[in-house]
Amino acid sequence: MERRNNAREDFNEDVKNAVEVMNRGGIILYPTDTIWGIGCDATNEEAVQKIFDIKHRPENKTMLALLDAPGKLQGYVDVPEMAWDFMEFATRPTTIIYPNARNLAPSLIAEDGTVGIRVTSDPFCIRLCQALHRPIVSTSANISGQPSAAFFNEISQEIIDNVDYVVKYHQKDKTKSAPSVIIKLTMKNEIQIIRK
Repeated sequence: MERRNNAREDFNEDVKNAVEVMNRGGIILYPTDTIWGIGCDATNEEAVQKIFDIKHRPENKTMLALLDAPGKLQGYVDVPEMAWDFMEFATRPTTIIYPNARNLAPSLIAEDGTVGIRVTSDPFCIRLCQALHRPIVSTSANISGQPSAAFFNEISQEIIDNVDYVVKYHQKDKTKSAPSVIIKLTMKNEIQIIRK
């Protein structure tokens, strides 16, 4: 029972600290519903640029954002009818690239006006989004071109040293996970599978 209470306290403390850091334009290292990620307030262009710098990532390679509820999507993108079915019936975490992105950091939006958003089902990520009241950037915790880190102990020291807050929750977790499925939808309900 004591261990469970400690885990709950760590969870709540991490949410509080991570949100304070993101509200100040800082960068967090956190577990997502797929692999470990680097994140920030997805509406803060300066913070998003810091992540590009940390990852040595070319700016023409956009990053995705997490939201906690499907009902919030329409504040940031146009939602093709088919997207609701994908979200309802998906058996794996699924990132959907939506048209007509808005109200997000400009460098998250691709040249064609699209952005990738995943509605997360992970309790920790849900609480982060709820507490921040905005979408959160989610990009793999690795230097661009290097392998993604499935577990905390695979994250390079360079990444750890360059973020502003490292979440303690789930650091010891060894549950196997994989990056999300990525699909692109148009308002005409045309589908392009980017990653299976």
